[in-house]
Amino acid sequence: MEHTLDKKSALNQGVTIFIYLAVLTVLEYGLAIALPNVILLAVVALIKAGLVAYYYMHIYKLNQDDHGEGHESYNFKTGTNRIGFWLFLLSDSFVFAGLLVSRFNLLGMERPHLNQLLGLIVTAVLLLSSFFMTRAETSMAHGDTKGFLNGIMITMILGLGFVLGVVGVEWQLAKLEDVIVNKDVIGGIFYMMTGMHAFHVLTGLIFLFIVWKNGRKGYYTAEQHWGVEAAAVYWHFVDLVWIFFYPALYLIGTIAK
Repeated sequence: MEHTLDKKSALNQGVTIFIYLAVLTVLEYGLAIALPNVILLAVVALIKAGLVAYYYMHIYKLNQDDHGEGHESYNFKTGTNRIGFWLFLLSDSFVFAGLLVSRFNLLGMERPHLNQLLGLIVTAVLLLSSFFMTRAETSMAHGDTKGFLNGIMITMILGLGFVLGVVGVEWQLAKLEDVIVNKDVIGGIFYMMTGMHAFHVLTGLIFLFIVWKNGRKGYYTAEQHWGVEAAAVYWHFVDLVWIFFYPALYLIGTIAK
């Protein structure tokens, strides 16, 4: 799939990637029920992560140069900002990787007794938020401020819905399950993984609100909107982390007794 410049093609590309992600998520859910194979689930998660990283997070932009405009140009500064931001995300990913390793090291092939349907719903909500974040960023990249503001507002609403679904609903349901309450290791892994992720979603919401507010003031243009791009990449990073957390918590292994 080529990187297109016109707005319609760019928006359509976002739709196509979202459809791929949606189909893979349904496949993932079906595999966990019909054929609970860890390797297959891991492959699906890696494919989803690759799609998000390459297309939604624009990892290919790290190779873009400043077109010979010099160190003081906006393109050069944006390029260095991209590298610095990706290094930050890489360092942050070690925290989540550590939690993921701890989950399998401490629980093995057991998993908490969680609400499967709720897990699928909150995952769908987060994927949908990434879809609208992509539309918001694409709109701003093509000078459509109204489309940007609408897209980022929907993203924030969906992101808040995800947090409420995990912290407000799943945490309360988990308290009713003896397997969470009575087993410190399972409860610790569950609350640390979901809590750390929810914290990053909340910081992402703050980031998005600041960008949305600045967008209303006209701070961004089609040519200069690094703040929007950075917010989008961070939001998709949060989505990417959940791509691995979701199967690790909800799909892989047998329910602990």
